[in-house]
Amino acid sequence: MQNEKLQKDINKLEIASKNTAKWSNEVEKSKYKTSNSESKIDRGYLGHKSAKMMKKSKVMEGRIEKAIDEKTNLLKNIDRNDSLKIIPIGSRKSPLILANNLQIKYNEKIIFSPVSFEVENGDRIAIVGKNGIGKSSILKLILGQEIQYNGELKIANDLKISYVSQNTDYLKGNLKNFSQDNKIDESIFKAMLSKMGFSKLDFDTKIEEMSEGQKKKILIAKSISEQANIYIWDEPLNYIDILTREQIEDSILKYNPTLIFVEHDTTFVEKVATKIITIEK
Repeated sequence: MQNEKLQKDINKLEIASKNTAKWSNEVEKSKYKTSNSESKIDRGYLGHKSAKMMKKSKVMEGRIEKAIDEKTNLLKNIDRNDSLKIIPIGSRKSPLILANNLQIKYNEKIIFSPVSFEVENGDRIAIVGKNGIGKSSILKLILGQEIQYNGELKIANDLKISYVSQNTDYLKGNLKNFSQDNKIDESIFKAMLSKMGFSKLDFDTKIEEMSEGQKKKILIAKSISEQANIYIWDEPLNYIDILTREQIEDSILKYNPTLIFVEHDTTFVEKVATKIITIEK
């Protein structure tokens, strides 16, 4: 709400600044509109008067520009300080996950070359590769879904995992019930959504009626509202606006959760990942 108010104030000030500048130009032109029949005294008087009016308009312009700068800086500070908070849980186990010559199979057909990696506390591992090559299947396999594979996959016992799925089609109902069903603190969950741009009106909207970007924010807000040993995110930036992308990036770098993710945004991958696992045919 404060963001919206500041932006409205800035818009009004910018209009006022344009109007003042226009008035200033009209004042400047007025002293040249004296006809030949007017005396030199009249010209001098008009010149003096227009100079005073010009000075006044410039003072007004300066004050308006200063007000715009102050409100713009305040708006930036609000955006910058409106950070998302992640509270990861450390683990004494090492490694948390071990994959050795891992290959996913569909109908007994191997879909990518063997891949090996370890996940330790504080690792932020990006899994990259072409569409359809099996990146999401690796995440689902780690989550315990029944997927055929060759090789070795070891996962430490009693790990708490928080998951953001690529799919949002299953999301329905209201935010209150969603938080209850997922056993997360409703106030924290809604606070994270507010930081990501949700309004009070959005809180009363059915999830199935929301945009894809809002649905993705719900999954991210759920995940960062959970304390976990490992966060597994499948294309978290799908349909997400630039400001929220920056918030997510900043929170990851600040709180350093153990993270395994699939994401096509190469800039995000380069900034966030501590290890990159490339999946190839």
